Amino acid sequence: MTIRRALAGDIQTVVSLTEAAYAPYNAILDAPPIPVTEDYAPRIANGEVWLLESGGEPAGVLTLERHADHAMIFSVAVSPGFQGKGFGIALLKHADEQTRQWGLPEIRLYTNAKMERNIALYLAYGYRETGRRPNPYRPGWVLVDMAKPVDETTTA
Repeated sequence: MTIRRALAGDIQTVVSLTEAAYAPYNAILDAPPIPVTEDYAPRIANGEVWLLESGGEPAGVLTLERHADHAMIFSVAVSPGFQGKGFGIALLKHADEQTRQWGLPEIRLYTNAKMERNIALYLAYGYRETGRRPNPYRPGWVLVDMAKPVDETTTA
């Protein structure tokens, strides 16, 4: 398994993998999740996207934003054929490592309240819920904000 920054030529891989990973949520949310509708070209150009490969195949994508006092996970996506094999945790650990390298004390994320499986995974990994709020872009959707200090050891 290798994790590397995505390059401009990886755009279709990033988009396709994200669409496949989030596909099960389309029915639950009655619309594609926000990461599926994102324009990843500027994020790749800004160095915010990492591609996880296993055996030479794309297996996962991490989109991580650097802010002044924290890092923000925009998306963690694992290809359906690689789910359940620890690749999501590997991407979360990579986000922790990158946040430490940036010298930031905390990593944050938000997810849809209906994505209960993801919330459970994040809680097990050491995140805590910090609040809930309406999604400003999708009326009726509720976002769950979560955060974790990067110096915290996780065992998930």
